[in-house]
Order: sequence, then C-alpha cells, then structure tokens
Amino acid sequence: MITLIAGGRVIDPRSGMDGVLDVVLEGGRIARIGKFDPLDGRYERVIDARGKTVVPGLIDVHVHFRDPGLTYKEDISSGAAAAAHGGFTSVVCMANTKPPVDNPETLAEVLAKAAKAPIRVYTVAAVSKGMAGKELTGMAELKRLGALGFSDDGIPIRDPAFLQKALSVVKALDVPISLHEEDPSLIGVPGIHEGAVSRALGIHGAPAVSESAMVARDCMLALASGARVHIQHLSCAESPELIRLAKRLGARITAEVTPQHFSLTEDAVRTQGTLAKLNPPLRTEGDRQALIAALKDGTIDMIATDHAPHSIEEKARPFAEAPSGLIGLETALALGITNLVLPGHLTLPELIGKMTAAPAALYKLEAGYLAEGGPADITILDDRETWTAGGFVSKSANSPFAGRTLTGKVKYTISGGNIVYQDAVCY
Repeated sequence: MITLIAGGRVIDPRSGMDGVLDVVLEGGRIARIGKFDPLDGRYERVIDARGKTVVPGLIDVHVHFRDPGLTYKEDISSGAAAAAHGGFTSVVCMANTKPPVDNPETLAEVLAKAAKAPIRVYTVAAVSKGMAGKELTGMAELKRLGALGFSDDGIPIRDPAFLQKALSVVKALDVPISLHEEDPSLIGVPGIHEGAVSRALGIHGAPAVSESAMVARDCMLALASGARVHIQHLSCAESPELIRLAKRLGARITAEVTPQHFSLTEDAVRTQGTLAKLNPPLRTEGDRQALIAALKDGTIDMIATDHAPHSIEEKARPFAEAPSGLIGLETALALGITNLVLPGHLTLPELIGKMTAAPAALYKLEAGYLAEGGPADITILDDRETWTAGGFVSKSANSPFAGRTLTGKVKYTISGGNIVYQDAVCY
C-alpha cells in the first residue's frame, strides 16, 4: 500500500529536518519526503497531518513486559499494544522475567513472541545466571541468538570484581551493559526517598547516596574498561555530575531518565501512596531540576519509561510490602511535552531526539530517523492537544498520572508502514 502523510510538521532530530512536508510510505519504507499532491491517484491511503507533527517512531530502551512468567501483569502482546498507544514503534525488554532471560531457551521464547508483535520488540539478556551476580551468562551465544545487550535490571551488581569481568566481555562483543544503580546495604525500605516524606511516614527509605555511590564506582569501571556502559533511571542530583565527569574523562557512558523522575518528587507518595513507589525513588525538587538540567546539556542522553506493570492487588499492599514500579508507555510523550517542552526546558525536536535518535544509537537500531529509504516507523502527534490520562491499554493501571490533564496526544503510530494505533477522533 502506498500511503501519503500530508501536510504535517516533519521533525527528524538526526538530520535536523524540521518543516512542513509530505511523506510517502511504500513497502514498509519511506519512499519520498517532499511536497506532493494528495489528490494524485497513486496514493491508496492519505493521512491528513495538517496541524500535526510527524516524527520518527518513538523508542524505549527500558520496559518490563513480564513475559514469561508474570503475564497477569503484562505480556508481550499487551505491552506492545500499550507501546503503540503511546507512540512507540520499538521497545527493549529487560531480562528479569520468570525465569530470567539468562539462557538460550528463554531468549528464544521471548523472541518468538516478539516476532508476532505489531511493533518491534527486542530484549536484552541477563548479565548473571539467575540474576544472582555470581556467574556470567553465556553472553557471546546470547548475543548471537538475538540479545541486544545485557542487564540485570531490577537488581544491582554489587560485586565490582564480577562487574569488571562482565565489562571485559561486553567490550569484546561491542554491546552495552545497562546498570541498575542502588546499593541495597544503604537502603531501608526501597521505593521511597530517605527524606522529609519518609520521615513523616516513619519509614527509613533509600538515600540518594545509595545510587550515587554505585554510579561513581561504575563510572570509573567504565572508564578503566573502555566498555559501553549505560546507566539506567537516574534519580538524584549527584549522579549526572558523576556521569558528566566520566564523559569528560573519556568513558563510553550513556544515561537515561524516566518521565516520572523529571515530572514528580517525593511528595507524590503523600497523595499517590504505592503508585508513586519505584526504584530508584522519586526524590526532591532539587534533584528533579538537576535531572532536567542534565537532559538540557546532554549529560543524560535519553528518556526511557521503565514501564513496570503490577496488579491492583499487589499495589494495594502496605507500602513496605508493595512492589515498586509504574506503567509509563502511554503517558511518556505527553509528560515530556507537558513538563519539559511547555516550560521551555527542551524544544520539541530536542525532546523527540531523546526519545528516538539517542535510544536508537545505544543499540545501533535501524530506527529513530526519517529519511528516504529508511524504515516507515512513524509517530504522528498533536503537541497542543490536552487529554486526561487513563483508560490504559496495558493490562495494569499502576500509574500516578491517571486523571491528570496532559498536553500532547498521539494520533497515529505506524510501524513498518502499518497503522498499529489510530486515535479514535481520527477515524
């Protein structure tokens, strides 16, 4: 099918293209970008994008689809649907499934299900067997079979000597290792910042140093090893300072921040309870502003959701017993527009770059750009439309943003030239 996307503002952060143009899709690729007559009879489908913005399909390098083993929370099919609803055409799943993706059989199961998804679903494999931080997985074989990289996300790697061994392997394989940075020995109850709110609730929480101490260690290990190290979900002001230094010294290091960490503070726990419980936790307004500043200056390279579904029953447990995490795929773009673009922290092209070109570069994906001959993975959005978050497509609804008015609405998600999501008002 030949499709014309007509009259939208076309933004491609990789090339710097930004203008009102038409885009022609054919055979799963972008055939032409320019100015074309929508009444030309060659187009089998015309999408009117006037007043809308056309960008590369969004990419999320950090999701938990809970498949296999915990599919009552989410599975690859429902997670892919939630991603499409949020404008994402590529996602990278973490390995902390049940069983974890630490062996060829589980990897093959995940990839077989991923192949049936309407968007591009990738996965990393675990760094350590059983995610126990003691014995390396067969990394070379897992990469050969389709793992994009390696991560024990959800569990920090506590032994620096073990991590050093892992870094030597990933350097040889030229793939990134993604690290969850929290020292459990410094944490009382995880998921809440050790600060004013935790003290008011009588909870010994997770201090900022539980993250920054591990970030400091791993920045230096990255520098010494020359491996590609990706630091996940930064939460405190000290962490980007350490990464800024490591980058200046020559470390091959990248970093991500989640929409929840640049949108909320520890005060959300007072009103949202366990819906605002996550690892690492929401911290202070000073931390939030420091994360935004690091996004602005490029220290933090990309935005990733850490989409972490949990059931209503699990989140209804007492705070100390409830699991950490929240869903994020369906609100991420709007939170970026609402809390970064509208206040003037980032331009819209800068935001889109941190959700497309930068995550694509991390895993060397053929994605995250708009160009003739490139993949027809495209998101069409209205960056001025307001809407109320809720009615999630995900199997889970554990979001502190439900009921909030946000700005920025996905109108179409196109993956491989196929419309995989269309806003109801566009029919």
